[in-house]
Amino acid sequence: MPESPIVEFRNVGYSIAGVPILDGIDFQVSRGEILILLGESGCGKTTTLKLINRLIEPTSGDVIVEGKQTTQWDAIALRRSIGYVLQDGGLFPHMTVGQNVGLTLSLRDADAAVISKRVSEMLDLVGLDPAKFEGRYPHELSGGQRQRVGVARALASDPVLLLLDEPFGALDAITRTNLQKEFAKLVRELGKTAVFVTHDLHEAMLLGTRIALMEKGKIVLLEDAEGFKRSDMPLVRAYLDTVLMPI
Repeated sequence: MPESPIVEFRNVGYSIAGVPILDGIDFQVSRGEILILLGESGCGKTTTLKLINRLIEPTSGDVIVEGKQTTQWDAIALRRSIGYVLQDGGLFPHMTVGQNVGLTLSLRDADAAVISKRVSEMLDLVGLDPAKFEGRYPHELSGGQRQRVGVARALASDPVLLLLDEPFGALDAITRTNLQKEFAKLVRELGKTAVFVTHDLHEAMLLGTRIALMEKGKIVLLEDAEGFKRSDMPLVRAYLDTVLMPI
């Protein structure tokens, strides 16, 4: 029997005061897949992401995570089971790096020794020396370092699913490229499943197992990189025209 998808959207719609933001969203995310939500600002990418961890609830249709509708999950339990990485890391400024990375485990009342060990492991994993960085505060870090801490925090509780909302969007080009490559390698080595929001085609091609192209609250194309490049859709060709080097 095929393994059930980790995430499934079934004809999902989302409206605010009667104004449709999403309409007829259908897709599945299989275990070990990195699904990219690609599109311009305002197309519904972040709204789709927020439906997965129940920061918002669908107006129509069903969002299913690990075989259960999100509305049937305890919202806090659902969010704690999912790693979430925001632009600039989304770190708490009054907490040290170590406290930020260990936050989810602390909320689960894990033993202090277990948290300390896990924090060190996660910082090592993302290329930050625990002895050097664990006691620092977010304002003492570069943008790239904050993003590494954000990824470490998302991975600390060993979630089955990662959600990433343009996590490298604010970084300079060289730092961004380096982190993209490291993230792709890390997620695949760990066998994680991820839904990743971006408006950058390079990033989508580098990281994605499949690309869901969104426009005006709809998914207009859902393909792997090769299928995306073969599409004659005008929006796809417009994206491909933005790439300086042939893909």
